[in-house]
Amino acid sequence: MPLGPVMLDIAGTQLTEDDKRRLLHPLTGGVILFTRNYDNHRQLTELTQQIHALRSPHLLIAVDHEGGRVQRFREDFTRIPAMRELGKIWDKQPARARHLARQTGYVLAAELNACDVDFSFTPVLDIDHGQSGVIGDRAFHQDPHAVSDLAHQLMLGLKKGGMLAVGKHFPGHGYIKADSHLQKSIDQRSYIDIEMNDLIPFQQMIDFGLAGIMPAHVIYPAVDARPAGFSTLWLQKILREQLQFEGCIFSDDLTMRGAGEFLESMLSRAQAALAAGCDMILVCNNSAGADEILNGLQWEMTATSLSRLARMHARNHSGSLTKLRENGDYVQAVREISGIGCESGELPLQ
Repeated sequence: MPLGPVMLDIAGTQLTEDDKRRLLHPLTGGVILFTRNYDNHRQLTELTQQIHALRSPHLLIAVDHEGGRVQRFREDFTRIPAMRELGKIWDKQPARARHLARQTGYVLAAELNACDVDFSFTPVLDIDHGQSGVIGDRAFHQDPHAVSDLAHQLMLGLKKGGMLAVGKHFPGHGYIKADSHLQKSIDQRSYIDIEMNDLIPFQQMIDFGLAGIMPAHVIYPAVDARPAGFSTLWLQKILREQLQFEGCIFSDDLTMRGAGEFLESMLSRAQAALAAGCDMILVCNNSAGADEILNGLQWEMTATSLSRLARMHARNHSGSLTKLRENGDYVQAVREISGIGCESGELPLQ
């Protein structure tokens, strides 16, 4: 059964019958995991193996595991620094910051890969304009070229650990104060202002071979009345044609308030995001909405979308975390990044 366009969450640390029913639906193509799905690395590996065994090709398994405030798995995992910490080092020692960014990406990917997770939705390519609480220290820097520089190195580290990178939140969520998880979010800037700042990291990372991008649930009314994740103009005209992005487009969570202010029903949101150009849509923390989409969505995957999604499977599986800890490169990388400052805590609604 080929992968479908819907990525869902699951209830807990083991699959329930309802979870299995939804994951076996032909429209389903992936699973996103949260902190509630994690007890320890052995339990996580058993869960991911159970998910992978359901279908062939196996469902994609993803997680928001950026570091700092957004690190879903903590016990048994290395504490990943907030990306701003790498930006602070870049200001004084750019070469060292690049090295640490690569080491950070490697540790992040290798540990997830050892537990059979396919990829993380990282790196954040948003610019720190100094006024977004939801982005804040998740952003590398206020300088778009510093963001590109460090994100590129992180991507190379992810690749060494067997994972591809997914940049977010296109075309940039760092300028506005509003949190699109919780409220309608509007960025009033002109396209040229966005292009000369926030789009720079996306363009450069696309040129470096970025595999995935997640658009923001933010409206940029000077460009389009629709949020970027529902906008054919942003996703097709600008991202695909102008920036020449050929990778996979993942919607942000369709249950977020920034999406709900635009379209009321979950089914209408799913249809709009896919029609705008998303290859895969995320539906989290809303089982009734997930069922509404699975029961009502009419969507046939193109060969191009299937190819993009197939590319997202993890590579170079390194065995268990126990085996990984015998790897000298990994041990050295953990030692190097362990001294970098980081925050704790989780995003709201996750």
